[in-house]
Amino acid sequence: MTQQPFELPHFYMPYPARLNPHLDEARAHSTAWAREMGMLEGSGIWEQSDLDAHDYGLLCAYTHPDCDGPALSLITDWYVWVFFFDDHFLDMFKRTPDRAAGKAHLDRLPLFMPMDPQTPVPEPRNPVEAGLADLWTRTVPAMSADWRSRFAVATEHLLNESLWELSNIDEGRVANPVEYIEMRRKVGGAPWSAGLVEYATAEVPAPVAESRPLRVLMETFSDAVHLRNDLFSYQREVEDEGENSNGVLVLETFFGCTTQEAADTVNDVLTSRLHQFEHTALTEVPALALEKGLTAPETAAVAAYAKGLQDWQSGGHEWHLRSSRYMNEGARSTSPWHGLTGPGTSAADVGALLASAGAERLRAYTHVPYQKVGPSLLPDFHMPFQVELSPHLDAARPRLTAWMHRMGMLQEGVWDEDRLVAADLALCSAGLDPDATPEDLDLSARWLAWGTYADDYYPLVFGHRRDLAGARTATRRLADCMPVDGEQIPAPVNGLERGLVDLWARTTAGMTPDARRTLKDAVNVMTESWVWELSNQIQNRIPDPVDYLEMRRATFGSDLTLNLCRNGHGPAVPPEVQRSGPVRSLENAAIDYACLLNDIFSYQKEIEYEGEIHNAILVVQNFFGIDYPAALKVVHDLTTQRMRQFQHVAAHELPVVYDDFKLSEEAREVMRNYVVDLQHWMAGILHWHRTVDRYKPDFLARRAHGFLPDRSPAPQPPLPLSLPLVS
Repeated sequence: MTQQPFELPHFYMPYPARLNPHLDEARAHSTAWAREMGMLEGSGIWEQSDLDAHDYGLLCAYTHPDCDGPALSLITDWYVWVFFFDDHFLDMFKRTPDRAAGKAHLDRLPLFMPMDPQTPVPEPRNPVEAGLADLWTRTVPAMSADWRSRFAVATEHLLNESLWELSNIDEGRVANPVEYIEMRRKVGGAPWSAGLVEYATAEVPAPVAESRPLRVLMETFSDAVHLRNDLFSYQREVEDEGENSNGVLVLETFFGCTTQEAADTVNDVLTSRLHQFEHTALTEVPALALEKGLTAPETAAVAAYAKGLQDWQSGGHEWHLRSSRYMNEGARSTSPWHGLTGPGTSAADVGALLASAGAERLRAYTHVPYQKVGPSLLPDFHMPFQVELSPHLDAARPRLTAWMHRMGMLQEGVWDEDRLVAADLALCSAGLDPDATPEDLDLSARWLAWGTYADDYYPLVFGHRRDLAGARTATRRLADCMPVDGEQIPAPVNGLERGLVDLWARTTAGMTPDARRTLKDAVNVMTESWVWELSNQIQNRIPDPVDYLEMRRATFGSDLTLNLCRNGHGPAVPPEVQRSGPVRSLENAAIDYACLLNDIFSYQKEIEYEGEIHNAILVVQNFFGIDYPAALKVVHDLTTQRMRQFQHVAAHELPVVYDDFKLSEEAREVMRNYVVDLQHWMAGILHWHRTVDRYKPDFLARRAHGFLPDRSPAPQPPLPLSLPLVS
């Protein structure tokens, strides 16, 4: 037997795996179905012995323990299909490698998933197409149009992101950790699995399907499933197949550590994601049900879905222990109930496991705020782009000050002119868009000033009072200040609302309702993320690293600034290009670079003066149990990796997108200009941080970040309960 490259860790999984009683029925059905679809003898991919050894019936019986026989058989057929697709794609296109043929193969598959079941589909050319056509026809009649749309998107992501893996193999490139987590969710198929959990348990109500709590349940489920699979499949994928997309290899490369150390760290991240799943299910989901007014059956459906995701975790682990597809020597069962003589038993270790998991969970709540950390340590940032500044900067500064006075944001006890000057948001705008007209520069500076002021306002006004309800009410009112199609707005009661009303009118005057709706969604994402921060602050809970970084994009106002950046590019770039994986990867790399460098500059301001817990360096310190300089090195290395990824996507992946979508020369030029805009965006943000007083020790010592010494915000008038950027 080949020696395993590392010892499998002790997995956190306190829920016992259960087995569906219809296992034999599902096994027999899936074998007959696979043969009927042409996946076995003669396919060149599998023989029946392969299917028997993989035992997808056992996988589905463990991961869906409560559904009836016909449902289990259908779900098993889906898993047979998806694993056959994966092995077929590997054999036909990855081993070759032949990207053009792989893309042609993938381009046909969405044709077999029509939203209207009556729509005719092409004649299948291979077992993958035949299986998808049959499964779609058998599945969608039982589900809503909303579910069909979500499941089709998840399936397309699973299929299309195989090209991302193929490109990485072509280049011999190992992804960075952030890029890997994002792409693994799509290509790994767990969002797709979550859709089948809905089929087996209960469909998630459409009004909450896209909400943060439900999104986090799905994403934490996805990450845990994928990271567990990476641990079990490292030997097959990395050593046998030459795959680069494995979490153990990613961390091994990023940290320069041993395979065993990387595997243990992957397991730590896996455990953290499961803790995040539990935290969200027990705190955020019930609050969401109350806020959205879900009925009892709708609430029960969400609970059944969450339990189904939990069952999948424990059942999936148990299957990995038994499948010949993976290395599993020395792994422990999820279930202590098997007894000391059962296969993979770990009953004797359950107490130690739960104690260890409890200690890890408790550590997130034990941070002591306002610790003296000294001036922020600033590394040598990797910045390959030159900063350019607008020639209209000097004239924009006094106009911004006058506007802030008119809106009342310098009279509320949070900011005064001194703090506004220290922030110098006009300088930031001048670097972000050096070619802006004076009018556009003013508008950009005002948006930045409004967002930065609001980011200070929320923790000072609502955080000090621990007033989460007030923050939610204020956030709903801000949403009402942005009419999409002529809706009446509430009378502004403070500077935040007056500023947003004014900005909204100036920005959206020439926009279509759809464009206004997109911009409103971007602002709402930002304001709602501040409520998430307040909730953590009140609990004194340092976020999970993955959840933090993804929410950091929202708290930084990234969707808003990118939306304004895209505005004006015109119809030359199709929306599907803007939504494509490489374009989103490009944008997220730029966003993360800016967010992380902000955390590096603001470390002293946030940790020492504000008692803040939302800082990447602190999150890394807490997760790894390391000191400030060591955590800074990790975060700085990540900024460098994100910049290099930005450059890689721009140079290598975007040209392929242009060809894939057959873009016109005009559209290609628009996209090239957009890349330059993002380069200005990153260079301008770094220059701003290096220049302004907002983060410098002398200013921090002089102006500790509480309320202004001569006043604090006056009590706000009661808000009608019917109405609903940088740090």
